[in-house]
Amino acid sequence: MTITINHIAIVVEDIEKALAVYRDALGLPLDHITEEPAEQVRVAFLPTANSEIELIQPTTPDSGVAKFLAKRGEGIHHVCLEVDSVDVAIQAMQARGLQILGESRVNQRGDKYVFMHPKSAHGVLIELYERPG
Repeated sequence: MTITINHIAIVVEDIEKALAVYRDALGLPLDHITEEPAEQVRVAFLPTANSEIELIQPTTPDSGVAKFLAKRGEGIHHVCLEVDSVDVAIQAMQARGLQILGESRVNQRGDKYVFMHPKSAHGVLIELYERPG
């Protein structure tokens, strides 16, 4: 199985304020901003040479990301690892006793993803991610 870093997601209170750092000061290009209703977040996509930074802002006060932000504050939310097959990765992780959070889902771009519990990854929320096709 091939694994690459697809993106690092940073939870922020205000995407516009965060863009002042990541886009304006660091010079990362802003590809676009969209909402992911299933995750109750607004996302800014900032591509790098080989991956992407995603700034994520909760859109509701009771979402999982909002609760994360309230508990831990702004900062790294998760590391996303792109895999050939999310289903194969889930089977491999579960066979090794790692905990997967819920079922795999598909985002608006058609990418399949699932999260691995931070307790299974030494405190880091890991997203396993498969591009369509």
